[in-house]
Amino acid sequence: MKKNMGNLDRIIRIVLALAMAILYFSNIITGVLGIVLLIVACVFALTSLVSFCPLYTLIGLNTYESKKK
Repeated sequence: MKKNMGNLDRIIRIVLALAMAILYFSNIITGVLGIVLLIVACVFALTSLVSFCPLYTLIGLNTYESKKK
């Protein structure tokens, strides 16, 4: 897997994942919507940790900046 996510993208995803998890675990959002939100939060956190987003590959987006010049 080649990295395709830059640092800013990863930080934004982690912040969104934390916000979604807080909304779910504080019972602000419950039910099916809460479960879907928690799953999206897990996906955001996982893709941030590995710096790879499969959706970016499908649409041809790459925010990762290589150190090679």
